[in-house]
Amino acid sequence: MPSATKLKSKPRARRATTKSPASPWRFRNAAGLEILELAPFTQFDWLVHGFSTRPGGASILESRGLGQPRSEKVLNLGYTDWDRRDRVDENRRRFVKALGHPELPLVTLRQIHSDISHVISAPPAAPDNSRKGDALATCSPGLLLAIQTADCIPILLVDPRHRAVAAIHAGWRGTLARVVTKTLGRMQMEFSTKPADVLAAIGPGIGQCCYEVGPDVVKEFAAQFPQARSWFEGPFDALASGEDPNPLPWLTMIPPGHEPPPPRCQLDLKAANAALLIEAGVSPKNIFTSDLCTSCRTDLFFSYRRETTTGRMMSVIGIT
Repeated sequence: MPSATKLKSKPRARRATTKSPASPWRFRNAAGLEILELAPFTQFDWLVHGFSTRPGGASILESRGLGQPRSEKVLNLGYTDWDRRDRVDENRRRFVKALGHPELPLVTLRQIHSDISHVISAPPAAPDNSRKGDALATCSPGLLLAIQTADCIPILLVDPRHRAVAAIHAGWRGTLARVVTKTLGRMQMEFSTKPADVLAAIGPGIGQCCYEVGPDVVKEFAAQFPQARSWFEGPFDALASGEDPNPLPWLTMIPPGHEPPPPRCQLDLKAANAALLIEAGVSPKNIFTSDLCTSCRTDLFFSYRRETTTGRMMSVIGIT
């Protein structure tokens, strides 16, 4: 420790610092829930949107942390096997209230990891009907389009010129099938949307840090996308070409059944969908990607890959 009688040194000149730009993403507390919002979307007074989070709610999720049983109240918005339907209904009611429009109906899908999109102009006959697909679009006021995720990538699109919106669920299969591109194309046909006018929010989902995939997925992406290599970390070329990582196991002296696991790559689904939007004509400055990883942040979100039992978030967009 320096002596108390030491002469004071001259004050240091302040170093110039550059402030990093403020994130366009922000959390808002409403009705006891934390809602993630995109600031550029809030400039439109006719638009309602929000990404749900895990804390709060009426559902009770039982799990084991460090070997110990744990009971947690969560905002599960999906009709999962472990949860009661009445609790999910209550969670949905609370979520819609937190969005500020409890009078508007939720429009949902039976999601099937496809490229199917539906244009909606009126509330469905029942809250969860038999409509299958992975994207919803509308230009009709009074509807809340909702998709559910627990690692897959939620994407919300806004066409402010024609007041049209879309909600998209993109896992690896949907990304491979270009669901975001095809939904944007549907908006062009139905609403005269121009991609250059569109704003896109790519919400919380599993990050490249946590999303390992095997050779089958790598080969599929390599076959579909010339730029696929930039979305992967790991031995992309070897897996894409189908090279055997251990072609002569008898030379390694490893007993049968004890071979090392095959190499894997880490896939960046958010970057892939952003690239598809840019390729379709959306300006890069109009694409806003959340850096929150659902697998890293199970305090905030549900993660299907990381947890044995988990719930579902909702990403919602609508026109008032």
